[in-house]
Amino acid sequence: MSPPHISPPGIAVARSILFVPGDRPDRFEKALASGADAVVLDLEDAVAPERKAAAREAVVARLAQPAPVPLGLRMNPLPTPEGIADLAALAGAAPSFLMLPKVEAAEEVSVVRRVLARGPRAVPLVALIESAAGLARAGAIAAEEGCVALGFGGVDLAADLGCEPSWEPLLAHRAALVAGAARAGRALFDVPFLELADEAGLEAECRRVRALGFTGKLAIHPRQLAGIHAAFTPSAAAVERAQRVIAAMEAAAGGVCVVDGRMVDAPVQRAALRVLARAGRG
Repeated sequence: MSPPHISPPGIAVARSILFVPGDRPDRFEKALASGADAVVLDLEDAVAPERKAAAREAVVARLAQPAPVPLGLRMNPLPTPEGIADLAALAGAAPSFLMLPKVEAAEEVSVVRRVLARGPRAVPLVALIESAAGLARAGAIAAEEGCVALGFGGVDLAADLGCEPSWEPLLAHRAALVAGAARAGRALFDVPFLELADEAGLEAECRRVRALGFTGKLAIHPRQLAGIHAAFTPSAAAVERAQRVIAAMEAAAGGVCVVDGRMVDAPVQRAALRVLARAGRG
């Protein structure tokens, strides 16, 4: 069996993705200068229905310009008229990535990828899992060509499941999503932390989801970035060990070897490469 595909550099090694409402072009440049690893201009939840057309125009105009960090957009759900209008507007654009909300089937990723294939270059897709149906098919969604990452939509998922949107009720569902992303070798971003004034709570949640296997976290305010980056930036010790793993594997010509008394093989090597890629963000 061939090893799972490992997502390419770029959005897949981001620690943070900062949301900005698509109808607030006055905030676009501030977000891009905030220190976030990536910025997503939001056309979905952050924009009222009557403002979506104007927001779409502003977002597409900004996407046509260079950006200092990966700049993408979150479109409206694919089956809706607004989602279809978003895709049509992107026909000639090339965002750094596209975030797909409320994904429930791999076919949605396939449709969007094929539509965007007519553009100037391939667009990496981030699929948000926000329902029980999406969670059940998360592995297939992650494995679909074009998908480079999953996102955990914990608030909407809790509403769909009828549970509280807190740590304990969502723990098993977070873990299930980690497994689905890992099987496909995809990055995985956790739901935004909604309490802006609770820095300790944000840091604690970041540590917990990192320990579970999440690779980054979505953000709704620049003040959250420092806590997210502190949690998801590999430590100096982790970087040093990753370097030794890579060196040992190269010396073993791809065979099994031992580092620090532990066996090292191809999956460990891939994990070490991800550590080094994310360390480059710090």
